[in-house]
Amino acid sequence: MVDKALGTGGRKSDKDLKIRVKSGKGRTVSSTKWLQRQLNDPYVARARAEGYRSRAAFKIKEMDEKYKFFRKGMHIVDLGAAPGGWSQVAAKATGSTDAKPLVVGIDYLEMDPIPGVILLKKDFTEEDAPAMLIEAMGGHKADVVMSDMAWPTTGHRGTDHIRIIHLIEIAAAFALDVLAPNGVFIAKVFQGGTEHELLHMLKRHFKTTMHAKPPSSRSDSAEAYLIARGFKGSNDTVPGEEEYDR
Repeated sequence: MVDKALGTGGRKSDKDLKIRVKSGKGRTVSSTKWLQRQLNDPYVARARAEGYRSRAAFKIKEMDEKYKFFRKGMHIVDLGAAPGGWSQVAAKATGSTDAKPLVVGIDYLEMDPIPGVILLKKDFTEEDAPAMLIEAMGGHKADVVMSDMAWPTTGHRGTDHIRIIHLIEIAAAFALDVLAPNGVFIAKVFQGGTEHELLHMLKRHFKTTMHAKPPSSRSDSAEAYLIARGFKGSNDTVPGEEEYDR
């Protein structure tokens, strides 16, 4: 059951206007807290009002507003695309249409069609997934490879860290194969940062690397985003050219 708390004296404060969710039969405390947070989350309301499939759309939108990833006509690959918010933002920013799709998304979860986006129902970690993406790109290099992929957490910090690093590594390897010169790679990371070996590899192939936490990323969440910009290619690395901004 959901109700709205009222303040005293007939006046409602911002705190009082928050929706409170009462524990229901069969609902755990954690699920009750999650539901209450969702109902009071302004980004959830904005996503619904603006037609985005999830609040996560604002994460890539805010990063793009700050770092200017997307431009009209760019080709974009979205790894771990479900439910599709990032692909929606990319399609709008690049001018992608069904007649000339510029965005390719992949996820093992089912997704409803998105205008201007080619969607593949496939686990990106499977061996044939990269070839499927390259085929869907129609011979074009990608200007941006973005990944919001994450394994379900196990609750063991060390294990979860290793699993997310593995996802970043395979996403980065794919990006190195398909990115056009000056391309951008974006990937979700979690508290604990990026492994030094992986970061060193990215710094060899990109002009700048940094970590970012957009405003729409919840303050109590350990997530952040690794951004590598200015792809230099696999064979033209210039020692000492890298820059790293934490």
